[in-house]
Amino acid sequence: MSNIVLVLCIILIAFLVYVSTRPNTFTIKRRIVIKAKPEAIYPLLTDFHANGWGKWSPWEDMDPELKRTYTGAQDGVGAIYEWEGNNKVGAGRMEIQHADAPMSVDIRLDFMRPMKATNATEFRIIDEGNESMVTWCMHGPLSFVAKLFHMFMDMDKMVGADFERGLTKLKALAEAK
Repeated sequence: MSNIVLVLCIILIAFLVYVSTRPNTFTIKRRIVIKAKPEAIYPLLTDFHANGWGKWSPWEDMDPELKRTYTGAQDGVGAIYEWEGNNKVGAGRMEIQHADAPMSVDIRLDFMRPMKATNATEFRIIDEGNESMVTWCMHGPLSFVAKLFHMFMDMDKMVGADFERGLTKLKALAEAK
């Protein structure tokens, strides 16, 4: 019996050592081509209110009772959006830290629930003539617990699917203008 316990302890220790060697950061990135000029897309990214972000964000319709608070600037740098919702959307805060019209938007993203985390979210818009390439990227640090979580859950697939859904909605909205 003690040999079995010893072997299990060695396997557990080896696994935890392996987890500790995993990358200390993560990146999730998706892109889409939109048949619209950057000037038509950019305001949808820099306005957190119902006329912008609220129309295309993949998380906005996951909780009909979602509580939203807007502070700071109306849009662009300094615009702040806080939310409190069900278990699907959790709670958090976004603040636009940098915006370079009509090419880029950088957002600080603070999750309060279900797990505390601070990440960076970036949107890049590249003008390609009659269309634009829009890239949505989120990256941040991974604590040991987050690394352990990532061993069992493919966050790129989970959150990436949300990014893809959001970008598809953003495309439809921008192309309808």
